[in-house]
Order: sequence, then C-alpha cells, then structure tokens
Amino acid sequence: MAEAAKTVTLKVERRNSTDETSYWEEFELPYRPNMNVISALMEIRRNPVNKEGKKTTPITWDMNCLEEVCGACSMVINGKARQSCTALVDQLEQPITLQPMKTFPVVRDLIVDRSRMFDSLKKVKAWIPVDGTYELGEGPRMPERKRQWAYELSKCMTCGVCLEACPNVNDKSDFIGPAPLSQVRLMNAHPTGSMNRDERLNAIMGEGGLASCGNSQNCVESCPKGIPLTTSIAALNRETTVQMFRNFFGSDHAV
Repeated sequence: MAEAAKTVTLKVERRNSTDETSYWEEFELPYRPNMNVISALMEIRRNPVNKEGKKTTPITWDMNCLEEVCGACSMVINGKARQSCTALVDQLEQPITLQPMKTFPVVRDLIVDRSRMFDSLKKVKAWIPVDGTYELGEGPRMPERKRQWAYELSKCMTCGVCLEACPNVNDKSDFIGPAPLSQVRLMNAHPTGSMNRDERLNAIMGEGGLASCGNSQNCVESCPKGIPLTTSIAALNRETTVQMFRNFFGSDHAV
C-alpha cells in the first residue's frame, strides 16, 4: 500500500477588521521539504481553500526581507511570538497555530499596527541628528570596545516581539517597552548622538518610561536577535539616576 502523502495543517486566528470578532480557520496543504511558515501562507494565498474544502479569502500578513532582518513578519506561532520567515515547519508541532500579536491593534488576520512602538521611538529621538554637519568633515570615532557592544544593540529590527513578551506592555499601560529603551542607550553611546543624551534620558524618566519596567526579563528571552535588553535597561537606570541629580542641581554641577 502506498504511503499517504504528508501534509501540513495550519490553524489561523482570523479577523476581517480591527473591530470584528476573531474566528479560527484551518488549512491543510501538501508538505514540501524546507518549508517555513511564510511559504505555507503563500501556498494558501495561491489557493485559498480551507480544510473543509470551502473557498475562503486569502490570509493577510506582513513580510518583506524573508531573512529575519526587517522584523515585519512577526506573529504568534504555537503560542510564541517570533519571525515567521525563520519558523521551519519541520521544527513545529502540528497543527501549527498562527495568531496576531496581541500587544498591538489587529488590522486584519495576522497584520498588526505597530505604531505604538514607532511613536515611542520618536518620543526618545532614536536617531542621530546630522542636519547641518555635512561641511564639518568626519565626526569623532567610536572606541572599538564601545562599538562592539553598540553593534549588538543596533541589531534591533523593531519586530515588536519583546513588547509582545513583556507583561507590562498592554492596552492599560503606556510603557514604551524594551526596544525603545535599548535604542536610547545605543543613540547615547554614539559620539554625535550623545549631544541629545540629556533629552533622551529625560524622556524615559517620565510617564511610560523606565519606572514602568517590571524586570520580568521576558524581553531578553524572546528577542530573536539576542539583544541584551535587560543589560541596557540596567545601564539606563544608573544613567537616569545621575541625570536626576543633574536636573536637580543644574547641569553645570558635576555629579
């Protein structure tokens, strides 16, 4: 007797819009070696028929680079937030459950609106200001030792997984989350970025800043890039303490 063809079963939490109630839909598709979750979703998009054989709407999801660099394809896979491009079918228990991240508003199906995170990056000025510096020549060089650990922080791809894993980031809290905090440390470490150091530290000393971190350490456990987020948070705790004294006594006084 011929062996039955191997299949892949996906159970997807779907929602047509932000305000509608979610529902589950199962799909079964032929197995191919080296499949990842993205390729399975692409197969369903090509032929949107559910497990019951009924024609349905294609699943919507975000993706871009397909090599765990852009962070766009974050979703909850078998109960864990991660990148779907590096989630290999052979390493997942079936049925493979796919859900949108709950920290962010759901737009449709597996697509979420990550504006909350991007707004937090704006709040802490997570960029290096370079306007008007073109004619000034080369800027100061960063010491190699500092550059090495700063590079680890620069791997952040704003995927939102650390915010999804953090119990203090939810719709009842204004906590900006681990990723924006870590970016404050990265930008302040840059020789040019350090010019806005006080401004960034003051931004995270207010509502939704460092004081809202409960130190669960879920963020560092879940980060797909292995970024030392809790190390950054600890360093920022020390730096904001110094900043508090600087604010109290005046910036002209050494602490």
